[in-house]
Amino acid sequence: MNIDKKSVFVAIVGKSNVGKSSLINRLVGEKIAIVSHRPQTTRNRITGILTKGTYQYVFLDTPGLFKSKDKLGHKMVKTVKNSTNDVDLIVMVVEPSEKIAMAEKDFIETFKKINIPVILVINKVDLIKNDNELIKIKKLYNDAYNFESIIPVSTISGDGIDDLMSNVKNHAIESEHFFPADMITDKSERFIASEILREKLLINMRDEIPHGTAVLVEEMKRVKNLFHIYCVIYCNKESHKGIIIGKNGAMLKNVATQARVEMEDFFNCKVDLKCWVKVKSDWKNQEYLLKSLGFMDDM
Repeated sequence: MNIDKKSVFVAIVGKSNVGKSSLINRLVGEKIAIVSHRPQTTRNRITGILTKGTYQYVFLDTPGLFKSKDKLGHKMVKTVKNSTNDVDLIVMVVEPSEKIAMAEKDFIETFKKINIPVILVINKVDLIKNDNELIKIKKLYNDAYNFESIIPVSTISGDGIDDLMSNVKNHAIESEHFFPADMITDKSERFIASEILREKLLINMRDEIPHGTAVLVEEMKRVKNLFHIYCVIYCNKESHKGIIIGKNGAMLKNVATQARVEMEDFFNCKVDLKCWVKVKSDWKNQEYLLKSLGFMDDM
């Protein structure tokens, strides 16, 4: 039987804060991965799906590679490494720099041991001053590894995205599609809701607080055109709880309002969002809570 459909699985890897989530959102054409200026924003492997005609593209967004200090960190690092298994293509995202970061060197050493083509994406090309600077950066990485291709892009303007998609398309293989044509992510509504709320915490909180928080959706139920979503925000310290709630509840109200607006846009219905803040010290090492947040034993 002839198969006229093609699919390609792509792992998007790179060190923290280089724009992997922004890139996958741009490639899919929808916001499915949260974005902030803070490192290690992505904790789970997020799958973005784009179906165009007979082609289906499956992008795996991964946490930035870093040294793990707790169970959460260990699972994040393991997620990155597992994401490079059983894919057709790897896209490594870097920032314009005259030096290759240690995390990127670690990735390159991994690439040398596996038989998977790798495309290098130089993101944030709007920061590059002239062509000579770009030529130097390309040579730096070319000398380090034999990349399939090196593509400068800007996830903000969209420059280079078509070139990248054309290169990715070349690696598609004949296969039935693995997901429905209208599906843009394999993540559940609970996961999407928790990530939207966590993003608003990342955007609004002081540096030391957001990465000490976790969002757990305890209940979701649709009643006619109203989506009731009840969330618990876990934090490490009592003092952090006070900051998250804010004076007279102002901070929590602001965060929840921003999240509710984005949830209504994503779920295409009215949302009744209720949030509670609880202290649970050392939650990053609590196995049962990590499982509730989507981190499995085999990750």
